[in-house]
Amino acid sequence: MAMKRNAEGYHDPTACDALSNVIREERRKAYRALVFICSPYAGDMEGNARRAREYCRFAVAQNCIPLAPHLYFPQFMEECDPEQRSLGIAFGLVLQGRCREVWVFGRRISRGMAVEIEKAKERNLRLRYFTEECEEVGTE
Repeated sequence: MAMKRNAEGYHDPTACDALSNVIREERRKAYRALVFICSPYAGDMEGNARRAREYCRFAVAQNCIPLAPHLYFPQFMEECDPEQRSLGIAFGLVLQGRCREVWVFGRRISRGMAVEIEKAKERNLRLRYFTEECEEVGTE
């Protein structure tokens, strides 16, 4: 057990505990949870990608690390190719398994989003629902 002594060598548990609390709080502030961003992509791909980037900025502002596979995989996979789309969703689900929560944005749940939400439920991940304006409307 470490001795709780001050600079002069006197037993001083209060100062030691206070410093430990400060260090613990700083570490807590530095921690950022990985969150899965679940929002539409197919259809209006340009508009949906723009909104997904907004949702990611919102997650960063909430002290989280956003993971939005639907922004990443279309950079090198074809959304219009059913086989590549299916593979992209499967890749996204692998990444979802590393996340603490799934954040669902918007009122419309696309087929791809439904798959992601169902997998999150199987994994007992916390689901948080937001409007397109990033207002939280529920959890699961």
